[in-house]
Amino acid sequence: MMPIVRFTRFLAGFAVACLPWSGTAVAQAAPVSADDRVLTANRLYRGGELQPGRCVERGVRPNHVPSAKRYLTGVLNCLHQSWGAYFERAGLPFAKSRIGFITKPRRYCGHPWGAAQATYCHQERRFLILLNRNVLDDPSDLYLFGLAAHEFGHHVQNLSGIMDAYLRKPYRDRRELLEQSRRIELQAECLAGVFIGSVWDSLDRTPEDWERLLEITRMSGDEHRKVRHHGKGRNIAAWLKKGFLARSPQACNTWTAPASKVA
Repeated sequence: MMPIVRFTRFLAGFAVACLPWSGTAVAQAAPVSADDRVLTANRLYRGGELQPGRCVERGVRPNHVPSAKRYLTGVLNCLHQSWGAYFERAGLPFAKSRIGFITKPRRYCGHPWGAAQATYCHQERRFLILLNRNVLDDPSDLYLFGLAAHEFGHHVQNLSGIMDAYLRKPYRDRRELLEQSRRIELQAECLAGVFIGSVWDSLDRTPEDWERLLEITRMSGDEHRKVRHHGKGRNIAAWLKKGFLARSPQACNTWTAPASKVA
């Protein structure tokens, strides 16, 4: 199977992106706001590493929706266990995310589905995964695992206040808005890497499986989109790998990264 091109939609921030730009530019740098501190100095970054966890993957049969649902529900349980323990250690309130499945695109969270494979709705604290042939023809790689971990990364952002701070963050023009979108998406990818790294030793996987996921990720960048709201493939893969190696959300502070790292 050819590498799966990942088109995870512009999630909760998409509604902001659709607002008309007033054209009013900010002449001087704004003072650091409370929202800026939520983004750049969040308590989420100070909890250390995710503790090594155990996550047993269930088998997924090709083009078999029920087995994919069972697999992803199992991954979600692992995510709850790992991130729940981390939030408790970091002194942050934790709540579980819900998951849903569809086999055909439909309107969700107030917006058309678009080209997404999965979408997190911050108001509902739930994400939907589209189980179609794109992901079920050959479900043997880590793509589904990484997809769930990425969407849960948005849930982590939601619970920690990062999502709301991002949605309120002002922008001068469309270019700045898209950069902010890339920062939120790349952070979610890095948080996915943190989780995958924390449970890696419990997975019956090989280094080749990890390299395959990185290869798929490199093929999923904005090079294949009309709008640059997720990042170039090499940057998405770099943040995923950074989180995987660090196993700590501290490595995922995209809000202080230079623009070249979130291009």
